Amino acid sequence: MKIGLPKALLYHYYAPLWKAFFDELGVDYIVSSDTTIKTLIVGKEKSIDEACLALKIYLGHIEELKEKCDYILVPRIFSLVKSEQACTNFNALYDLVRNTFKDIKILNYNIDVKHHKYEKSAFLKIGKDLGFSILESARAYNKAKEIENNYYKNEEKNAKDILKTNKTKILLLGHPYILKDNLIGKSIVNYLLNNNISVVYSYQVPRELIDFNCNKISTKIHFTMNKEQIAAFNYFKDKVNGTIILTAFPCGPDSLSNEMIIRKRKKHPTLLLTFEDLTNNTAVITRLESFLDMLKGGIHL
Repeated sequence: MKIGLPKALLYHYYAPLWKAFFDELGVDYIVSSDTTIKTLIVGKEKSIDEACLALKIYLGHIEELKEKCDYILVPRIFSLVKSEQACTNFNALYDLVRNTFKDIKILNYNIDVKHHKYEKSAFLKIGKDLGFSILESARAYNKAKEIENNYYKNEEKNAKDILKTNKTKILLLGHPYILKDNLIGKSIVNYLLNNNISVVYSYQVPRELIDFNCNKISTKIHFTMNKEQIAAFNYFKDKVNGTIILTAFPCGPDSLSNEMIIRKRKKHPTLLLTFEDLTNNTAVITRLESFLDMLKGGIHL
């Protein structure tokens, strides 16, 4: 048996947890390739025009995997905190994939804390669906959580090390599935690194400080995953020389959190880059060049 993991959307939040869980159970898995223009083109063909860029990319990854594995992991996440909600795409992901790809088998779990459906129970369900006992699945989940926690601790350490350098430092702010995507985030990262800029990522904010730092800007954030970005901005803004926000059009939650950050930035240099299509990045590079020139010249807009 082989499980397919689409390298998009939730993968960039949960890859350490998923991989460690399947490794502990001895279950084979395959991860789709890095995003390419072909991935996006195929995903656009599978989605409606109104779908966000990240969702189109995700469907392209599903298409790549469908002939290579026995099941594709497609979770549904409605809420991670009782009074909050995940992105609506994550709520509907299972139904979207099931109705778009009629001929694939889906390995699914549901997290909805608001209705008492928790992460550990969800992973025990996966284990049961794969033929493992509750004890085996629980042990695998507990070990996987330990590995996941160590992953984030290591990311926090990496950020601290970067902040100690004397180089110009930029906070790259956005969802992990944007920042880590081969077509979107990595192209920006490579440009910055090639220009001798150090990069800190919003997902490197300490987990235990997210609520505290988010509340410094707003106590009424409905979408859980946007709290990380707002918290990261508040936590890092005085430690870096500038911030670049990456977002996929037309993301509703991002439009709210981005506006909130821009209004609270004061004199902190901030650039917002919104991606709708990735066939031509000339305009993006031009804006990056201008932003870096302003930083060097001490100009704050």
